[in-house]
Amino acid sequence: MDGRQFEKYLGLLFSAQGYKAEVTQAAGDYGADLVLTKSGQRIVVQAKRYSKNVGLKAVQEVYGAVAHYRASSAWVVTNSDYTEQAYKLARSNNVRLINREQLIEIILQVKQKNSVTRKVG
Repeated sequence: MDGRQFEKYLGLLFSAQGYKAEVTQAAGDYGADLVLTKSGQRIVVQAKRYSKNVGLKAVQEVYGAVAHYRASSAWVVTNSDYTEQAYKLARSNNVRLINREQLIEIILQVKQKNSVTRKVG
């Protein structure tokens, strides 16, 4: 799965959680790969499919996207983890970081919900 496929996959994953998910254009996205909407809240998401830890640049980019997209929250989602600098900057700027373990947890919740729905339906 390449970076763009990862963005689209996250769009489907968050849609399954009740978000309206819009994948932004591949280039010139102003720091957001996805824009999620749910219960009147807009969330900008920076998706990082990396083999190494994600640094503070991703936090800076998604934080910068908040005003552009008129969002109330910013998230960075990765299949990896984050550097200590990224964690510190995210804390001070109220950016939610979702790492590999948390992403797996979300995927499992969606799978469980879908399997229950299929059994009931």
